[in-house]
Amino acid sequence: MANLATNFVGIRSPNPFWLASAPPTDKEYNVVRAFKAGWGGVVWKTLGEAGPPIVNVNGPRYGVVYGADRRVLGLNNIELITDRPLEVNLREISRVKRDWPDRAMVVSLMVPCEEQAWKAILPLVEETGADGIELNFGCPHGMSERGMGSAVGQVPEYIEMVTRWCKQNTRMPVIVKLTPNITDIRYPARAAKRGGADAVSLINTVSSITSVNLDTMSPEPSIDGKGSHGGYCGPAVKPIALNMVAEIARDPETAGLPISGIGGVTTWRDAAEFLALGAGNVQVCTAAMTYGFKIVQEMAAGLSDWMDAKGYASVAEVSGRAVPNVTDWQYLNLNYVTKARIDQEACIKCGRCYAACEDTSHQAIWMKPGRVFEVNDAECVACNLCVDVCPVENCITMERLPAGAVDTRTGRVVSDDYANWTTHPNNPMARAAE
Repeated sequence: MANLATNFVGIRSPNPFWLASAPPTDKEYNVVRAFKAGWGGVVWKTLGEAGPPIVNVNGPRYGVVYGADRRVLGLNNIELITDRPLEVNLREISRVKRDWPDRAMVVSLMVPCEEQAWKAILPLVEETGADGIELNFGCPHGMSERGMGSAVGQVPEYIEMVTRWCKQNTRMPVIVKLTPNITDIRYPARAAKRGGADAVSLINTVSSITSVNLDTMSPEPSIDGKGSHGGYCGPAVKPIALNMVAEIARDPETAGLPISGIGGVTTWRDAAEFLALGAGNVQVCTAAMTYGFKIVQEMAAGLSDWMDAKGYASVAEVSGRAVPNVTDWQYLNLNYVTKARIDQEACIKCGRCYAACEDTSHQAIWMKPGRVFEVNDAECVACNLCVDVCPVENCITMERLPAGAVDTRTGRVVSDDYANWTTHPNNPMARAAE
């Protein structure tokens, strides 16, 4: 069977599933329940010290975006870092690590952007026996207004500076948690590496307002008639997270920098995708808050079964496998041609493919008598919108034209000569070079 154990920057855990720094990791009771359920590690909810006291709202803290079946697609939160006393958190961390030595225990930290503040809190965390620290440079609300969280994460120079302070003052591995609220994720990642970071984790939450109450005219969640932007997470942010993880994994300046992937991991497949794009493990929050801690058992079993089926013996063998296939648009093979094909036996004649193509795409699907839908190859540009809107899985597929065939839309002869694509006449970059 596949071995799910991981060694992430020297931090060992029995599987790659960690709970992210969030309400589920706020106290000993929660974390012990998580470990009993099978989680491989946790990042303890962010600790802080110095500066104004942390006072959370005593009203709604979450806003939500639902799918049609009321499935949670995205969760917005306005909760701050822990408001529990530092000494209570440290005492509980020590006990949990003592009782669960085989699980990863990482502590998230956020203090004012002053060297002395970081130097003061690091030895306190070290004394707990924690395996590592995660620098919270991502929180987009509440703390950022105090000059912490994403206010630091949006300035590469600050990231490098604080990371270096921590590396100089602790024996623990330093993981830098990055904010997605930035134009190019590569710059903060490079800064973290320059500062000596052992790894980065991403993404933290996306700054957002999920909805507006049209009766009270205030954003949700609403506190006494007022609302604020918060941090958005859950399945809806997964595409953003995957892209940012891949950008760091394939950037020559951050190549080899370990990555902990975060953002909408809900199933084993989500986890496998993050691993394939360069992550060494994954962190989960919204799925646990939606379905409970035991969801990790489905994730671990599914990942193990898939790895067995594919012949992967370890998580390390999966990590980064897809990175060489991530490229920039200009290097895509324009000589690769596919056309949509409709399986008439599977078709339920709903007409969604026809409506989508006729109204919003390329008018490449005919509706014939008896509501029979066929593809007009001469107009099909292989956009696969019809595949995406079809309610029947695998009813519509994209079929590659064989080498030597003529694309009736363009009149070009199809070739499978990808090896010479950089100089191929159909390559716009090659033509531009000429």
